[in-house]
Amino acid sequence: MKNFQELKKQAYQANMQLPALGLVLFTFGNVSAADQQDRVFAIKPSGVPYDQLREADMVIVDFDGNVVEGSLRPSSDTKTHAVLYSHWPEISGIVHTHSTYATSWAQAQLDIPIFGTTHADHLTSDIPCAPPMSDEMIEGNYEHETGHQILSHFSQHNLDYREVEMVLVGNHAPFTWGKSAEKAVYNSAVLESVAKMALLTRQINPAAPRLKDALIRKHFERKHGPDSYYGQ
Repeated sequence: MKNFQELKKQAYQANMQLPALGLVLFTFGNVSAADQQDRVFAIKPSGVPYDQLREADMVIVDFDGNVVEGSLRPSSDTKTHAVLYSHWPEISGIVHTHSTYATSWAQAQLDIPIFGTTHADHLTSDIPCAPPMSDEMIEGNYEHETGHQILSHFSQHNLDYREVEMVLVGNHAPFTWGKSAEKAVYNSAVLESVAKMALLTRQINPAAPRLKDALIRKHFERKHGPDSYYGQ
């Protein structure tokens, strides 16, 4: 049998970053780390408190949502992760939290407007909020359908998952992803910070304008463009 120890280690370390960054309360979150070549991922077991979590507890699941290795039940959100991995081949990490500010925008069913350069340092568009699922989807295979709700929203709005690495699910909470579990956690922390800034911006000035295009392009390109010069 294949040794999944490295994948479990990645998932464990990423999961432990969620409470450290203040992104989860109790057990309200999960991270997975995927091996796209073998089409499997390691994910946090369901309902296990972070202070009791061990690397060995990570559950290995395939991209169809079937448990490959592990004695504990995987996260209740496992099927959402499986759907995204199976459709988006360039991601290897997914995070789901109920962080306060991002979740508040999701509950309001609103995209997070691009108000400032902190937002533009990471993406050039508003952070999308997918609408709440239909009753039929909710009553069906709920977690599986959550993944398809995200896919559908990205398809309908011509969003590229490689550029927009985060989404809100209306009335629910955020999901983020990246090329690694570590990057997905980073994106989750960025999302929460930007969500808080956007809320405060709206409170200070309800008529605050979106960031102008020249500043959006400048701040994104200096970090991510072909002639980027941010960092060493």
